[in-house]
Amino acid sequence: MRKASGIRRKIWVVFVLQLAAISFATVVGVYGAATILEDLLIKQALRDEAGHYFGRLATHPGAELPDTYNMHGYFAAHGKPDADVPAELRGLEPGFHHVGREAGRDELVHVSDGTRGRLFLVFRQEQVHKLAFLFGFVPLTVVLLIIYTTTWLTYRASRRALSPIVALANAVRAWDPKKPDLEALDVEQLPGEVDHDVEALSRALHGFATRIEEFVERERNFTRDASHELRSPLTVIKVAADVLADEENLDDFARRSVGRIRTAGRDMEALIEAFLILAREADTGLPEEDFHVNDLAREEIERAKPYVERKPVALELVEEGAFDLHASPRVLSVMLGNLIRNACLYTEHGRVVVTVGFDFLRVEDTGIGMSHDDLAHVFQPFFRAGRSQRGGHGVGLTIVKRLSDRFRWPIEIHSELGVGTTAVIRFPDARPPV
Repeated sequence: MRKASGIRRKIWVVFVLQLAAISFATVVGVYGAATILEDLLIKQALRDEAGHYFGRLATHPGAELPDTYNMHGYFAAHGKPDADVPAELRGLEPGFHHVGREAGRDELVHVSDGTRGRLFLVFRQEQVHKLAFLFGFVPLTVVLLIIYTTTWLTYRASRRALSPIVALANAVRAWDPKKPDLEALDVEQLPGEVDHDVEALSRALHGFATRIEEFVERERNFTRDASHELRSPLTVIKVAADVLADEENLDDFARRSVGRIRTAGRDMEALIEAFLILAREADTGLPEEDFHVNDLAREEIERAKPYVERKPVALELVEEGAFDLHASPRVLSVMLGNLIRNACLYTEHGRVVVTVGFDFLRVEDTGIGMSHDDLAHVFQPFFRAGRSQRGGHGVGLTIVKRLSDRFRWPIEIHSELGVGTTAVIRFPDARPPV
C-alpha cells in the first residue's frame, strides 16, 4: 500500500532533487572544462609551439629553445649526444607523456621529431591546476552556496505560502462530523499569508461544514420527532384493533379485517423501528448492552406467530448452541424479525425454523424460494421479484443488509426456487453465555 505524504514533504523532496541535479551538473561542467583545458588547449598550444620552433630552426639554425615560466624546451640533434636532455625524457617516444608525478611534480611532455632532431617541450601543470581551482572550483563553491541559500529561502517561502492550506488540511483531518468546529475553518484562524485562492477554499469548506452541521441537526430532529409522532398514532391503531378483536359480535369478514389491521400495525411498527435505527447511523449510536441471543430469538418467534396462525406452517426454535453479544439488542431484533417475517410471509405450508448456533443465527423456510437471478438482486431496495402478490414492502432485506454492514455481522442467503430459503447471520464477536 502506498504511503501517503504531505505536501510539505513533497516540496522538500522536489527541492532536494533539484539541488542534487544542479550540483551534479555544475561539478561535471567544471570538471569537463578542466579536462578540455588540458586535453585541447594545452596540448594544442604545445603542438603549435613545436611547429613554430621547427619553423624558426629551419631559417635560423641557432634559434633558442622555448623557455618560459611554465614551459621549458630541450633539443636532441640527430647523430649527436643528447646530454642536455634530462635522463627521464630521453627514452620517450613522440607524443604526450606525464612525468614527475612520483617526485610530486605534474609535467606534461610533448615529444616531436623534426628534420634536424627531436624536440622535448616540458609544460608545468601545477600553475594550470591552481588557475583551474581558482577560476573553477572557487566560483563553483560560491555558485553552489548561492544556489543552496536561494533554494532554502525559496523553500521557506513556499512553506509559509502553503501553511494556510496545510492548516486547512489538518483542520479537516481532525474534523468531527457530529460536532464540526467551524471556527477552525475561518480565514482569520489560518497562519501565514492568506491569498485569494486559499480564502476561496476556506470559505467553500466553511460552507460545506455548515451544511453538514445542518444535515446532522436535521437528522437528530427527525429521529426525535419521528420516534414520538409516528409511534403515537400507531399505538392508537394497535389498541383500537385489540379492542375490536375482543368484540364478540363481529362477523368473520370484520374479524379478518381486524386481523389484517393488527398485522399491518405490527409491520409498520417494525418498519419504523428499522428506519429510525438507520436514520441514527451518523448519530452517537444506539445504547449497547450484554444480552443473551437465545432469549431474543424466542421473543421474535413469539412476535411472528400471528403471521402463521391461519396457515399450516410450524414456527420452531432449534437451539444447537447459545451465545451472548455486547451490542444493541434493538438492531438484532430488527434484523432477525425481518428475516422471520419474510420467511412466514412466503411460506404457505411446511416449516419456518430459527436455529441458534454458537456464533450464528439461521432462518430456514420451506416457502416458494427464489431463482438464481432473483437471489442476485435480493438486497436491492423494493425488489420483490415474483412476490408482489404476497404483500410486503420490498425493503426488509435491504434493511437487514444495511444493518449487517454497519455492525459487521455478515449475512448469507441461499435459496432454491420451489424448495425454500435459508438466511444465516454470523457474529464474529459472539461470546459464550455467562
